[in-house]
Amino acid sequence: MQMPRRGGTRGSIVVLIGTLLLAACSAQVQPYPGPSLPLGSAPLGSAPLGSGLLGSGPPATILAGPPGGIGRIKHVVIIMQENRSFDTYFGTFPGANGIPMTNGQPSACLPDPASGGCDRPYHDHRDRTAGGPHGEAAATADIAGGRMDGFVAQDEMARKSCQDALNPGCAGSGPLDILGYDTAAEIPNYWAYARDFVLQDAMFEPNASWSLPAHLFTVSAWSAKCGLIGDPESCISNIDEPGLPSLQKPRPYAWTDLTFLLHAAGVSWGYYLDQGFEPDCDDDAISCAPQAQSV
Repeated sequence: MQMPRRGGTRGSIVVLIGTLLLAACSAQVQPYPGPSLPLGSAPLGSAPLGSGLLGSGPPATILAGPPGGIGRIKHVVIIMQENRSFDTYFGTFPGANGIPMTNGQPSACLPDPASGGCDRPYHDHRDRTAGGPHGEAAATADIAGGRMDGFVAQDEMARKSCQDALNPGCAGSGPLDILGYDTAAEIPNYWAYARDFVLQDAMFEPNASWSLPAHLFTVSAWSAKCGLIGDPESCISNIDEPGLPSLQKPRPYAWTDLTFLLHAAGVSWGYYLDQGFEPDCDDDAISCAPQAQSV
Protein backbone atom coordinates (compact mmCIF):
# COMPACT_ATOMS: atom_id res chain seq x y z
CA MET A 1 0.00 0.00 0.00
CA GLN A 2 1.07 3.61 -0.34
CA MET A 3 1.81 5.92 2.56
CA PRO A 4 -1.00 6.50 5.04
CA ARG A 5 -2.15 9.79 6.51
CA ARG A 6 0.62 12.11 7.69
CA GLY A 7 0.11 15.00 10.04
CA GLY A 8 -2.79 17.19 11.01
CA THR A 9 -2.18 20.91 10.70
CA ARG A 10 1.59 20.48 10.45
CA GLY A 11 3.65 19.92 7.32
CA SER A 12 4.59 16.40 6.39
CA ILE A 13 5.09 13.87 3.63
CA VAL A 14 2.63 13.82 0.75
CA VAL A 15 3.55 10.69 -1.13
CA LEU A 16 1.58 11.22 -4.29
CA ILE A 17 2.34 14.90 -4.61
CA GLY A 18 -0.54 16.88 -3.17
CA THR A 19 -1.53 18.63 -6.36
CA LEU A 20 -4.34 18.41 -8.83
CA LEU A 21 -3.64 19.87 -12.26
CA LEU A 22 -6.64 21.51 -13.87
CA ALA A 23 -6.74 23.23 -17.26
CA ALA A 24 -9.31 25.48 -18.94
CA CYS A 25 -9.20 25.51 -22.73
CA SER A 26 -10.20 27.78 -25.63
CA ALA A 27 -7.35 30.28 -25.23
CA GLN A 28 -6.14 32.75 -27.84
CA VAL A 29 -2.46 31.83 -27.99
CA GLN A 30 0.66 33.37 -29.48
CA PRO A 31 4.11 31.82 -30.04
CA TYR A 32 6.60 32.96 -27.43
CA PRO A 33 10.19 31.70 -27.56
CA GLY A 34 11.15 32.90 -24.06
CA PRO A 35 14.64 33.89 -22.93
CA SER A 36 17.32 31.51 -21.79
CA LEU A 37 18.09 32.23 -18.16
CA PRO A 38 20.93 30.89 -16.02
CA LEU A 39 20.12 29.21 -12.74
CA GLY A 40 20.48 31.55 -9.81
CA SER A 41 19.64 34.64 -11.86
CA ALA A 42 17.14 35.88 -9.28
CA PRO A 43 15.86 34.87 -5.83
CA LEU A 44 12.47 33.44 -5.00
CA GLY A 45 9.84 36.12 -4.70
CA SER A 46 11.62 38.62 -6.94
CA ALA A 47 8.28 39.53 -8.53
CA PRO A 48 6.32 42.35 -6.88
CA LEU A 49 3.82 41.63 -4.13
CA GLY A 50 0.21 41.85 -5.23
CA SER A 51 -2.99 42.18 -3.25
CA GLY A 52 -3.72 38.82 -1.69
CA LEU A 53 -1.25 36.95 -3.92
CA LEU A 54 2.24 37.02 -5.28
CA GLY A 55 2.20 37.71 -8.99
CA SER A 56 3.62 39.63 -11.89
CA GLY A 57 3.64 40.06 -15.65
CA PRO A 58 1.16 41.01 -18.35
CA PRO A 59 -1.71 38.76 -19.47
CA ALA A 60 -0.36 35.34 -20.30
CA THR A 61 1.22 34.63 -23.67
CA ILE A 62 1.61 30.91 -24.14
CA LEU A 63 3.53 28.65 -26.46
CA ALA A 64 1.29 27.72 -29.36
CA GLY A 65 0.75 24.03 -29.93
CA PRO A 66 -1.00 21.87 -32.50
CA PRO A 67 -4.64 22.83 -33.18
CA GLY A 68 -6.81 21.26 -30.52
CA GLY A 69 -3.74 20.34 -28.44
CA ILE A 70 -1.83 21.96 -25.60
CA GLY A 71 -1.98 25.34 -27.32
CA ARG A 72 -5.65 25.66 -26.35
CA ILE A 73 -4.84 25.74 -22.63
CA LYS A 74 -5.39 29.20 -21.22
CA HIS A 75 -4.94 28.67 -17.48
CA VAL A 76 -3.20 26.03 -15.39
CA VAL A 77 -4.26 25.81 -11.75
CA ILE A 78 -2.33 23.74 -9.21
CA ILE A 79 -4.05 22.96 -5.90
CA MET A 80 -1.64 21.79 -3.21
CA GLN A 81 -3.22 19.83 -0.36
CA GLU A 82 -0.54 19.00 2.15
CA ASN A 83 -0.40 16.57 5.07
CA ARG A 84 -2.30 13.87 3.23
CA SER A 85 -1.21 10.92 1.12
CA PHE A 86 -2.94 9.62 -1.98
CA ASP A 87 -4.51 6.74 -0.06
CA THR A 88 -5.85 9.08 2.61
CA TYR A 89 -7.94 10.95 0.04
CA PHE A 90 -8.34 8.58 -2.92
CA GLY A 91 -7.49 5.13 -1.59
CA THR A 92 -11.03 3.91 -2.32
CA PHE A 93 -11.72 5.99 -5.44
CA PRO A 94 -13.22 3.69 -8.12
CA GLY A 95 -10.52 2.40 -10.46
CA ALA A 96 -7.63 4.07 -8.63
CA ASN A 97 -4.46 2.25 -7.59
CA GLY A 98 -5.20 2.73 -3.91
CA ILE A 99 -5.82 0.58 -0.84
CA PRO A 100 -5.94 -3.17 -1.62
CA MET A 101 -9.45 -4.49 -0.85
CA THR A 102 -11.01 -7.92 -0.38
CA ASN A 103 -14.80 -8.11 -0.25
CA GLY A 104 -14.97 -4.37 0.35
CA GLN A 105 -12.54 -4.42 3.30
CA PRO A 106 -8.85 -3.33 3.37
CA SER A 107 -6.62 -6.38 3.00
CA ALA A 108 -3.26 -4.67 3.60
CA CYS A 109 -1.95 -4.30 7.14
CA LEU A 110 1.10 -2.74 8.81
CA PRO A 111 3.04 -4.27 11.73
CA ASP A 112 2.29 -2.73 15.14
CA PRO A 113 5.28 -3.23 17.49
CA ALA A 114 3.31 -2.06 20.53
CA SER A 115 0.59 -4.70 20.21
CA GLY A 116 2.56 -7.30 18.32
CA GLY A 117 -0.22 -7.41 15.77
CA CYS A 118 -1.02 -5.85 12.41
CA ASP A 119 -3.11 -2.69 11.85
CA ARG A 120 -5.37 -2.19 8.84
CA PRO A 121 -6.60 1.03 7.16
CA TYR A 122 -10.02 2.22 8.27
CA HIS A 123 -12.60 4.83 7.25
CA ASP A 124 -12.01 7.91 9.43
CA HIS A 125 -14.88 10.41 9.43
CA ARG A 126 -13.05 13.10 11.44
CA ASP A 127 -11.85 16.40 10.01
CA ARG A 128 -9.08 16.82 12.60
CA THR A 129 -6.38 14.19 13.03
CA ALA A 130 -3.12 13.86 14.92
CA GLY A 131 -0.78 12.21 12.43
CA GLY A 132 2.83 11.19 12.93
CA PRO A 133 6.41 12.43 12.52
CA HIS A 134 7.25 13.63 9.03
CA GLY A 135 10.95 14.43 8.69
CA GLU A 136 13.54 12.75 6.48
CA ALA A 137 14.57 10.17 9.09
CA ALA A 138 10.95 9.20 9.76
CA ALA A 139 10.24 8.95 6.03
CA THR A 140 13.22 6.65 5.50
CA ALA A 141 12.00 4.40 8.30
CA ASP A 142 8.41 4.55 7.01
CA ILE A 143 9.38 3.49 3.49
CA ALA A 144 11.69 0.81 4.90
CA GLY A 145 13.56 0.06 1.70
CA GLY A 146 10.34 -0.28 -0.28
CA ARG A 147 8.37 -2.46 2.16
CA MET A 148 6.30 0.61 3.16
CA ASP A 149 5.63 -0.88 6.59
CA GLY A 150 7.31 1.41 9.12
CA PHE A 151 4.56 3.98 9.68
CA VAL A 152 2.92 2.57 12.79
CA ALA A 153 6.27 1.98 14.49
CA GLN A 154 7.44 5.52 13.75
CA ASP A 155 4.23 7.02 15.07
CA GLU A 156 4.45 5.00 18.29
CA MET A 157 8.04 6.10 18.87
CA ALA A 158 7.43 9.79 18.09
CA ARG A 159 7.27 12.63 20.60
CA LYS A 160 3.63 13.40 21.31
CA SER A 161 2.04 16.83 21.78
CA CYS A 162 4.91 18.53 19.99
CA GLN A 163 3.82 22.00 18.90
CA ASP A 164 6.81 23.24 16.88
CA ALA A 165 5.54 23.49 13.29
CA LEU A 166 9.13 23.81 12.03
CA ASN A 167 10.28 20.59 13.71
CA PRO A 168 9.62 17.67 11.35
CA GLY A 169 10.10 15.29 14.30
CA CYS A 170 6.85 16.51 15.84
CA ALA A 171 3.83 14.28 16.09
CA GLY A 172 0.30 15.19 16.99
CA SER A 173 -1.35 14.30 20.27
CA GLY A 174 -4.20 11.85 20.45
CA PRO A 175 -4.75 8.27 19.30
CA LEU A 176 -2.81 6.70 16.46
CA ASP A 177 -4.71 7.63 13.31
CA ILE A 178 -2.24 7.47 10.44
CA LEU A 179 -4.14 4.60 8.79
CA GLY A 180 -7.42 6.49 8.51
CA TYR A 181 -8.78 7.30 5.03
CA ASP A 182 -11.50 9.57 3.68
CA THR A 183 -14.15 9.05 1.02
CA ALA A 184 -16.42 11.34 -0.98
CA ALA A 185 -18.56 11.64 2.16
CA GLU A 186 -15.82 13.74 3.83
CA ILE A 187 -14.19 15.42 0.82
CA PRO A 188 -16.77 15.66 -1.97
CA ASN A 189 -14.95 18.57 -3.62
CA TYR A 190 -11.71 16.59 -4.14
CA TRP A 191 -13.56 13.57 -5.49
CA ALA A 192 -15.40 15.91 -7.85
CA TYR A 193 -12.05 17.24 -9.13
CA ALA A 194 -10.93 13.65 -9.75
CA ARG A 195 -14.13 12.77 -11.62
CA ASP A 196 -14.34 15.96 -13.67
CA PHE A 197 -10.66 16.38 -14.56
CA VAL A 198 -7.92 13.81 -13.95
CA LEU A 199 -6.61 11.67 -11.09
CA GLN A 200 -2.95 10.63 -11.17
CA ASP A 201 -2.46 7.60 -8.94
CA ALA A 202 1.18 6.70 -9.61
CA MET A 203 3.02 9.95 -8.99
CA PHE A 204 5.32 10.37 -5.99
CA GLU A 205 6.74 13.53 -4.46
CA PRO A 206 10.49 14.23 -4.86
CA ASN A 207 10.88 15.44 -1.27
CA ALA A 208 10.70 12.99 1.64
CA SER A 209 10.06 15.59 4.28
CA TRP A 210 7.59 18.17 5.55
CA SER A 211 5.56 21.09 4.13
CA LEU A 212 8.06 23.90 3.55
CA PRO A 213 10.55 21.79 1.54
CA ALA A 214 7.61 20.31 -0.38
CA HIS A 215 6.42 23.80 -1.35
CA LEU A 216 9.96 24.73 -2.43
CA PHE A 217 10.11 21.64 -4.64
CA THR A 218 6.77 22.61 -6.18
CA VAL A 219 8.07 25.97 -7.43
CA SER A 220 11.80 25.26 -7.84
CA ALA A 221 12.50 21.49 -7.75
CA TRP A 222 14.94 22.04 -4.86
CA SER A 223 15.12 22.58 -1.11
CA ALA A 224 18.41 23.96 0.17
CA LYS A 225 20.04 26.08 2.85
CA CYS A 226 22.11 29.02 1.59
CA GLY A 227 25.07 30.56 3.38
CA LEU A 228 25.01 33.88 1.54
CA ILE A 229 22.00 35.99 0.57
CA GLY A 230 21.53 36.02 -3.21
CA ASP A 231 24.35 33.54 -3.92
CA PRO A 232 23.06 30.19 -5.25
CA GLU A 233 26.60 28.81 -5.20
CA SER A 234 26.44 28.95 -1.39
CA CYS A 235 23.36 26.69 -1.24
CA ILE A 236 23.50 23.07 -0.11
CA SER A 237 20.60 20.64 -0.43
CA ASN A 238 18.60 20.41 2.78
CA ILE A 239 15.15 18.79 2.87
CA ASP A 240 14.58 19.22 6.61
CA GLU A 241 15.71 22.75 7.47
CA PRO A 242 15.99 25.07 4.45
CA GLY A 243 15.26 28.10 6.63
CA LEU A 244 12.06 30.09 6.81
CA PRO A 245 12.02 33.76 5.72
CA SER A 246 9.79 36.01 7.85
CA LEU A 247 8.61 39.60 7.92
CA GLN A 248 11.27 40.30 10.52
CA LYS A 249 14.00 38.54 8.53
CA PRO A 250 12.96 38.60 4.84
CA ARG A 251 15.82 36.41 3.68
CA PRO A 252 14.87 35.18 0.18
CA TYR A 253 16.03 31.86 -1.20
CA ALA A 254 18.92 32.37 -3.58
CA TRP A 255 18.17 30.00 -6.45
CA THR A 256 15.93 30.53 -9.47
CA ASP A 257 12.33 29.35 -9.21
CA LEU A 258 9.49 28.82 -11.67
CA THR A 259 7.72 32.09 -10.82
CA PHE A 260 10.77 34.14 -11.82
CA LEU A 261 11.11 32.28 -15.11
CA LEU A 262 7.43 32.92 -15.87
CA HIS A 263 7.87 36.60 -14.97
CA ALA A 264 10.94 36.89 -17.20
CA ALA A 265 9.04 35.25 -20.08
CA GLY A 266 6.09 37.62 -19.74
CA VAL A 267 3.71 34.95 -18.47
CA SER A 268 1.39 36.04 -15.68
CA TRP A 269 1.17 33.94 -12.55
CA GLY A 270 -0.29 33.99 -9.06
CA TYR A 271 0.52 32.17 -5.82
CA TYR A 272 -2.51 32.28 -3.51
CA LEU A 273 -2.04 31.87 0.24
CA ASP A 274 -4.61 31.34 2.96
CA GLN A 275 -5.49 33.87 5.60
CA GLY A 276 -8.16 34.17 8.26
CA PHE A 277 -8.21 32.24 11.53
CA GLU A 278 -6.23 29.24 12.70
CA PRO A 279 -8.23 26.04 12.16
CA ASP A 280 -7.13 24.61 15.52
CA CYS A 281 -5.81 25.55 18.94
CA ASP A 282 -2.11 26.14 19.61
CA ASP A 283 -2.14 23.81 22.64
CA ASP A 284 -4.37 21.17 21.03
CA ALA A 285 -7.24 22.16 23.31
CA ILE A 286 -10.73 21.22 22.18
CA SER A 287 -11.82 24.85 22.05
CA CYS A 288 -10.12 28.25 22.15
CA ALA A 289 -10.61 31.86 21.12
CA PRO A 290 -10.06 32.30 17.34
CA GLN A 291 -6.51 33.48 16.53
CA ALA A 292 -6.00 35.48 13.35
CA GLN A 293 -3.27 34.42 10.92
CA SER A 294 -1.91 36.16 7.86
CA VAL A 295 -0.24 34.92 4.71
